[in-house]
Amino acid sequence: MRGTSILGVIVVIWLVIGAIAAGQRGYYGNDDTNCAEAGTILVTIVAGPLNYIGANPKIDCELPQPSK
Repeated sequence: MRGTSILGVIVVIWLVIGAIAAGQRGYYGNDDTNCAEAGTILVTIVAGPLNYIGANPKIDCELPQPSK
């Protein structure tokens, strides 16, 4: 049971570090968020501390356009 709580704390710290990295890169400041920007924010948060050793994850996606 104790190992589970330690793992949970590590995961939360990991994600907080990723959120801080996304904030430092200015990803939260844009009001016009699209699929690629939202994906990049999520991947940056999941990458956590890896952002500080050179990881710079980016997502590029295109949503289907509605038919005319």
